[in-house]
Amino acid sequence: MFSAFLILVVAMFSIQAGAGFAKTLFPIVGPFGATNLRLFFASVILIILWRPWRKIPQKEEFLPLALYGGSLGLMNLCFYLALEKIPLGLAVTLEFCGPLCLSLILSKKLSDILWASLATLGVILIYPENSQINSTDTVGIFFALAAGFFWALYIYFGQKTPKDMSHTLVTCWGMIFAFLISFPFGVGHFNIQSLNFEIIPFAIGVAILSSALPYSLEMIALRKIPAKTFGILVSLEPAFATLFGWIILNEMMSGVQMMAMMMIMMASMGSALGFKKINF
Repeated sequence: MFSAFLILVVAMFSIQAGAGFAKTLFPIVGPFGATNLRLFFASVILIILWRPWRKIPQKEEFLPLALYGGSLGLMNLCFYLALEKIPLGLAVTLEFCGPLCLSLILSKKLSDILWASLATLGVILIYPENSQINSTDTVGIFFALAAGFFWALYIYFGQKTPKDMSHTLVTCWGMIFAFLISFPFGVGHFNIQSLNFEIIPFAIGVAILSSALPYSLEMIALRKIPAKTFGILVSLEPAFATLFGWIILNEMMSGVQMMAMMMIMMASMGSALGFKKINF
């Protein structure tokens, strides 16, 4: 159990560090370019690791995998668009509202109304004061919530993927579809002339930190700890995001926003504590 906890902590550190480093690419390739580079190199890495040609999806399996991968791709795209406008910790906190809302909608417990109310209050409080509007854009908040929406769809469609296909192959095919679906959105915004060989190793590092490594580690952790424990631990992710936003990007959140982040984290933990396996 303790080893699984450490594995999950490393995964959370990895994905938030990757997001912080990805934001440093925005001045060169923009959020669209950073998204496509991340998904492309993550796909290549997973293809090398898991060799998806061993099991080509059947005709009836393509749609579930495309929906799963499409949700992943649009989630990444919206998250990076949010990250362009608002701090990393704020973006991750708001993104958490997606899976939280999904779990609350699917739950029939009256106690979850408390967690929904707490999360709603947190979202209201996390919105910037008038003096902060210039540094924290409403558009960024919208895209962070949109990323949360696609995260919820990613979880939902993840339950619909082929049951006879291993988790590693599902992840690999999902990443391939994520790149294929997100790529057209970035074609018109991506300036190929801004791409140089110096940033390629950096982009590969972002792909490893943000996708290949954490997804693989999370799969290991999921096999060792209960889903409820996993959900509670992952609820700490906004705190890691805030930490790396400060270390890598020198981003700060106000005291009220920090309190709002804690509210949303508590709501997520409370929802995870009452979680029971739900058949979609």
